[in-house]
Parts: sequence; structure tokens; C-alpha cells
Amino acid sequence: MGVQSPSIGAWYFDQEDQQVFEVVALDDEQGTIEVQYLDGAIGEFDGETWAQMPLVPAAAPEDSDVAYELSQEDRWHDGEAVPADNWTNPLHTIEPDLFPGYDD
Repeated sequence: MGVQSPSIGAWYFDQEDQQVFEVVALDDEQGTIEVQYLDGAIGEFDGETWAQMPLVPAAAPEDSDVAYELSQEDRWHDGEAVPADNWTNPLHTIEPDLFPGYDD
């Protein structure tokens, strides 16, 4: 009935509660699966309960970051290049000699 092997980052649709959630942590010692719903709520299930749940794998929703309250400007943009000057300029490695507010 339920999906037998949850994996971190996988999305599931609970047919009983009509909710989509993501698996965010697995605790092998405790035998628990921690999930996060789209509204940001966190839930936890034991392995036995998980096996009984009417779950189907689901695709990540388009607005899957809404629970983290990230604006478009706050999101990480992997496609944007960082100017090479920021990494190779030797002047960026020089530390100042004086620290404001301190006297030798």
C-alpha cells in the first residue's frame, strides 16, 4: 500500500490527507521518517506507519520553495557566473595592519 523505501529529497502524495510532502530526513536508529509539507509544517512517521500510508511518488511542485519563504532574489542561482576578478585579485588577500578602536 505505502511506498516501502523513502529517500531524502523524494516527494510523495498522501492519498488519504490529499497533501504533498518531501522526505527531509531519515533516522535509521529511531526508525523514523521526517517530512516537510508545502506549508512548512514538519511531520514524522515511524516505519510501520509509513508502510501503511496510501502514498504515491510525486513530482516536486513548481512552488516547492514556498515553505522556506524565499523570495525570487533570495534563491540560489547556479546558472549565474561569479566574476573571476573576485577570486584572483591578489589585493583581496591583503589584511589591514590597523584595527579600528585599538591602540598599540
